[in-house]
This record gives sequence, C-alpha cells and structure tokens, in this order.
Amino acid sequence: MPDTITRCGLVTLAGRPNVGKSTLLNRLVGQKISITSARAQTTRHRLLGIKTTGQAQIIYVDTPGLHTDNKGMMNRYLNRVADASLQGVDCVVLLIAASGWTKEDAYALQRVARQEIPVILAINKLDELKDRRRLLPLIEQSSGKMTFADIVPVSARTGANVDELENAILKYLPEQPLLYPEDQVTDRSERFLAAELVREQIFRGFQQEVPYATAVSVEKFKRIKGALHVEATIWVEKEGQKPILIGKDGQRLKTVGSRARLAMQKLFDAKVHLKLWVKVREGWSDDERILRSLGYTDEH
Repeated sequence: MPDTITRCGLVTLAGRPNVGKSTLLNRLVGQKISITSARAQTTRHRLLGIKTTGQAQIIYVDTPGLHTDNKGMMNRYLNRVADASLQGVDCVVLLIAASGWTKEDAYALQRVARQEIPVILAINKLDELKDRRRLLPLIEQSSGKMTFADIVPVSARTGANVDELENAILKYLPEQPLLYPEDQVTDRSERFLAAELVREQIFRGFQQEVPYATAVSVEKFKRIKGALHVEATIWVEKEGQKPILIGKDGQRLKTVGSRARLAMQKLFDAKVHLKLWVKVREGWSDDERILRSLGYTDEH
C-alpha cells in the first residue's frame, strides 16, 4: 500500500428504520456485509464496513434505525446501540428517503444534531423518485432544518451518486494512519455473519411478528477440507411460532436454509453445509440475560 494514504476515520450511517442504511453500507464497501430486507429494524447490531483505497480508509458504522419506541428490552437495546454509534466518530451521514421528511426522520435528525461533528445529508432512494423536479424543493427544505456539511442525493440500490457521497465524506476525515489492515472489510467474525445471513432469510420470508421474535445462534462453524460446516439454532419466543417457521413437512425451514446456504457460499467463497434447528425460549427478547447470551450486548 503506497504512502499516499493520508485520511482515515469513522463515519456513522444514521437514520430512521428501513431508510436504506445497510444497502448503502454494502454499496460503499463494495460487498455484502450487512443484511437487508424490506422490513424495518432488520439491523440489530453495530457493524463496521471498512473501505480502503489508495488515499484513505473509511470505516463506515452501520446501526439500527433511530426510533421513538422504547418499550421492551430489545427496543431499548436498539436505541442504545444507535445512540452510542454517534459518539466518537468523525462524520455522520444522515439518510432520508427522496419521498420526503417523516416524523421518524425528524426524530433521527434531532439525535444527530446534538453531535458537534459534520453531518452530511444523503437523500436516498433517488431511483424511486418519479419526478426529479421534486428534488430541488426537498434540498431547499432540508437546508432549512440544520446546517448540513453537504447534501447528496443518492440511490443505494443502483449506486447512483454514491461516489459523490464518498468524496464528500473524505473531506471530513482526519489525516492519520490506517486503523485496520488494508484487506479487512468488517470488524465482525464469519460466525457472526453466518448467523446474520440466516436471520436475513427469516426477515425476507415471513410476515407479521415472526421475524422480530427470532434470534439465531451458531453452534458450530468449522472448515473441513475447504468446506464450511455450519450448525445454527433459530430461537423463537412462543411455541406457536415454531411450526410457522418449520412449515409443512419442514418446507419453510428448508427454504430458509437453502437461501442462507447460497448466501454464505457467495460471502465465504466456499462450499457450505448448513443444518438448522428451531427451538423455543419464552420471552427471550425481553430478558437481559438471554439477550446477552445471544450476542445482544452494547460492547463487542
């Protein structure tokens, strides 16, 4: 790596749930690190995506959505993680959708505005905006809400203007050496990523409360002769959720397993053997001890 690297810093991607933070992180880093789905609050953990170029290392912090619901241990945990991710960083990218400001966006803005660091506004989902003429009034309206360091319209899904966003971010990073090895793309283990890929398929494949009532723990993660052998348990909160996840003749669980296995093979670039079980832990999401045992801790 040449000596031309001069800038390195942490950048938090913040915003309401389901505004596209994880999709943007994956786009910026250039590979899938954070799981995504069309459902709000898919992201439950703070996760770093590390991008190293010839001139800089940008450490992106993906976070749960900032939201007003503080009922239950899980929601309080999500809010704590999201808030803590705004501390000690060099810059914040606040995401809103091109459809305009919502009450939830206003809440996220309020949390972000408390920090004495540059805040870049990324107006996401540009690809969903049928009339581009609506963009200029939205930019003007946004400028009146706070003094943003920059306002950049982007599409995390298509990649439109993402380079411009990265260039805007670079201006606010300090000059310092790399914080991570140049080939590292996340701070999370492969075991953690495997559990997340299973959870992603549950969020994509099930409706109502079932995805929110599930957690995944990986019991076995071993490389044997170049192949990965993964065994994981999907925890649900109620006995009645178990048959929903398993499906008739185990069909729904097979679909989750098959899709998660393919995603793991792509991410880990290896053949994957995956076994899944579904077990019940009554009220796990509102029990601090169980939450901690499943990896829901403020430190990691």
